[in-house]
Amino acid sequence: MPGLVIKPRSRIFHGHDWVYASEVQKAFGNPQAGDVVSLKDFKDRPLGTAIYNPSSQIVARRISRRKQELDAAFFERRIERALWLRETMGFSEQIYRLVWSEADGMPGVVVDRYGQHFVLQTLTLAMDQRKDLIVNALQSVFGEIVVVERNDSAVRKAEGLEIATGVVAGDKAEPFEIKVNGIYQTIDLLEGQKTGIFLDQLDNYAAVGRLSKDKAVLDCFCNQGGFALHAAKGGAESVVAVDISAGAVASTEANAEKNGLSVKAVQANVFDFLKEAETAEKKFDLVILDPPSFTKNRKGVSGAMRGYKEIHLRALKLLNRGGILSTYCCSHHVSEKEFFDIICDASVDAKRTLRVIDSHTQRRDHPVIATLPETHYLKGFTFEAVGGF
Repeated sequence: MPGLVIKPRSRIFHGHDWVYASEVQKAFGNPQAGDVVSLKDFKDRPLGTAIYNPSSQIVARRISRRKQELDAAFFERRIERALWLRETMGFSEQIYRLVWSEADGMPGVVVDRYGQHFVLQTLTLAMDQRKDLIVNALQSVFGEIVVVERNDSAVRKAEGLEIATGVVAGDKAEPFEIKVNGIYQTIDLLEGQKTGIFLDQLDNYAAVGRLSKDKAVLDCFCNQGGFALHAAKGGAESVVAVDISAGAVASTEANAEKNGLSVKAVQANVFDFLKEAETAEKKFDLVILDPPSFTKNRKGVSGAMRGYKEIHLRALKLLNRGGILSTYCCSHHVSEKEFFDIICDASVDAKRTLRVIDSHTQRRDHPVIATLPETHYLKGFTFEAVGGF
């Protein structure tokens, strides 16, 4: 097996599973892009097996601490293990992230499950080259299923991969209806955002819904209306949902009608909406901020922080006395402390005192590996505005 010798003090010696190009002392055996390679330290001691892509900044991603072939049996074992873990989590519906990349020992592979419909993403070269093996393994474990490929993520460009979307197993994937947290939604695996709905936020939707009774609620960056629908179901007095996407607004309206819920969906730039609402002296009892990632890399963090500060400052100015702010950040490039600190900065400028009610993270079906900070990306806080008038 070809391989790499890793330099001293590289991150893999601290429990990480990635090897950057700058951490390679030398290659041996002429490894090719997409190969499975062995990893060794500078004293020729084995560090495990990895997938290799010299075109990526992350040239190797470890798949095992032992010698391991990337064959059909490997994928079946890893998928069965991932399924066992999700079954132990006790979800009431078969709607969850089945495979979460490195957290399930399959770097670059994401599989979301909606009953017998599965959405596959292969975000690393080696896994993309073995896509058929992954699909076959899913069919072996689950039987007759529909598998949709949603390889439309910009992350693939870093691996030199093309964009690809389509049905790779089973019949044509028509939109279908699911029920989760007691709310019906229509799922379009081919055309919908992400892989259907934001599975990582399902627990947070429910948590915010429990705070919504008799409140005037504003859901910013509403997407398909996850927070807005749960707030309406939770007995909110009124719900306004805002998103710049016409498709997101239409989906929110359709989902609200499907569930007999009252939600006013507005197509607008959230920054502009918040500014105009402040000028009009509108007030809300609960404001939810769930923006898309403001940065895709560390270089963009400073700009992202300015954006986070502005939306929090404007949102806080719209809160009634005793109002609630529930806010989320999905960029792993922005740390939990950085996110918390920028909210505090905004609260000082807005002259509002915030009491922490709750903290949030991704749902348990997106497990976090302690030594892989990249597996922990979603962070959130719910605050009560307790003073400042």
